[in-house]
Amino acid sequence: MPCHYKLMPSPVGVLTLVARDDKLAAILWETERANRVRLGQLNEANDSPVLLETERQLTEYFAGRRNRFELELDFTGTDFQKLVWQALLTIPFGETRSYSEIAQQIGNPKAVRAVGAANGRNPISIIAPCHRVIGASGGLTGFAGGLQAKQYLLALEGTGQARLLF
Repeated sequence: MPCHYKLMPSPVGVLTLVARDDKLAAILWETERANRVRLGQLNEANDSPVLLETERQLTEYFAGRRNRFELELDFTGTDFQKLVWQALLTIPFGETRSYSEIAQQIGNPKAVRAVGAANGRNPISIIAPCHRVIGASGGLTGFAGGLQAKQYLLALEGTGQARLLF
């Protein structure tokens, strides 16, 4: 199934919004690692309703006017990855969870590393808030968009404002 994309400038760099049919399938980073997310053929579609709505909601989020997204999502991954990504959607705005807490939440407390790996392959960054997952020590850990972007997103959610890092 072909996917359609639209580029969106943002405070964390240019994001590539990707839709499959009428659902959001991915938000990719400007510095995207090859094969982190597998989508197949991408065709540009700046007039796609789901991509325009995603851009509108993300613009409100970055402006501090939205703390919840209302989009239909199309996750592509293994059953385990989808379970982790669904758990990400339950982390409230302005809060964080550790990889261990996510592993416990999905009923597999020993799968901390697997949760980390699934988190790193989350195709719908920001919306499925993998940036809200931190190390057990409370420190920032790896993030597909880079640690500066993760820090920016967490600051934005913590105060409603964040300083421009890019």
